[in-house]
Parts: sequence; C-alpha cells; structure tokens
Amino acid sequence: MPTVTDFQLVEQTLAGSEEAFRALVVRYERRVYNLLVRMLRNPALAEDLTQETFLKAFTHLRSFDPGYKFSNWILKIAHNAAIDTVRRRGPQEVSFDEPGQREEARLDAWLVDPASGAAAEAVERQDLRRVLAAAMDRLRPEYRQVVVLRYQEELSYEEIADITGWPIGTIKSHLHRARAEMAEFLRGQGLQGSPSGPGQPPVATLGARRA
Repeated sequence: MPTVTDFQLVEQTLAGSEEAFRALVVRYERRVYNLLVRMLRNPALAEDLTQETFLKAFTHLRSFDPGYKFSNWILKIAHNAAIDTVRRRGPQEVSFDEPGQREEARLDAWLVDPASGAAAEAVERQDLRRVLAAAMDRLRPEYRQVVVLRYQEELSYEEIADITGWPIGTIKSHLHRARAEMAEFLRGQGLQGSPSGPGQPPVATLGARRA
C-alpha cells in the first residue's frame, strides 16, 4: 500500500478524522520529543511540551501551508515552545541518559557473546554514548538544538533557518562553537574528535552525513 503523505493526513484531520491526526502524532512525536529534551535537559518537561506542541498544531492546523514540510512546521512549533520555556524558567539542570540509548546499549551488551570481541565493542559504544550525552548536556540550548537538527534530523541549513528563524550565518556559528565545545570536552575525557575535521565530534555517533 502506498504511504499516506503528511498533507493527506492533514486534509483528513481537517475533514474530521481523529485517526489521521493520531497518525501524525505517531509519525513525529519522537522527533519533537528528542528536540525538546535536548534543548531543555528535562525529560518530564519535554514530555509536557510535546503534548502541548501537538495540541497547538491541531488547534492551528488550518494555518498550515501545504507548500511547507509538515515535519519542519511541527518542529518549529516545538522550538518556539522550548524557547519560551527557557526564557521563563532558564535552562533545566537535570541529568539523564539520552532517550532510547540506555536500552539500546543494554541490548548491545546482552545480545553478544561475552567471550567475543563484540562484547568489548558494545561496552565501548555504551561508554561513548554516555560521554557524548554528557558533552551535549553542557552545551547552551541553542547549540544543542542546531546539533540535533543538523546531525540527528539531518536538516539543511535552510530548513534549520525556517524552524528557528535564525540567519544561516548564526546557525553555522552555533554549530561551529558546539563542535568546538564538544571536542574540548571529549579531549578531556581522553577521546579525540572526528578524523573528518578538527574540533568535530565523532560523526558516526552523531549520525552525520553532511558535516
């Protein structure tokens, strides 16, 4: 069966289909949550704002421009909600493991033969994830945001500009400073930056394809 497009789901929602909007939520709730939890460093608050983001999207769905990507539109709503929250409350100092990575790392360790070399590799991956999460937690919210949007969401500079409202020059500057700060932290932990360029975190772990 052909995949139902976001625009078709929007049209069905506007026609009264609650199931269509639930499909949009399922399709994008993890991406929205990941952006919010990275910006706010507070999982409980990120969960609340994820719900608020979709509620606001549903309320303003008729204003959605079909020439705009729904994914960018919903991430922009989440971005604005996070920025408003940071301005009101300041950054939240809450420590957490990156969502999903703790369980993934456990599975890595449980599914390999402890006597094999894969077991050591799984432990190394778990340690690297933990260090990278700690490095991300130390970044300013706007730096964390551009790292997530660029490397996790794999968005272009133009798409990030649409979501954040920041000039592309500002985005590139934030990204450069984020890389430098993360690389400095990694060096302090005895790790080196990516061989693809000085001051850049390990690309494979960040999922980068366009450094």
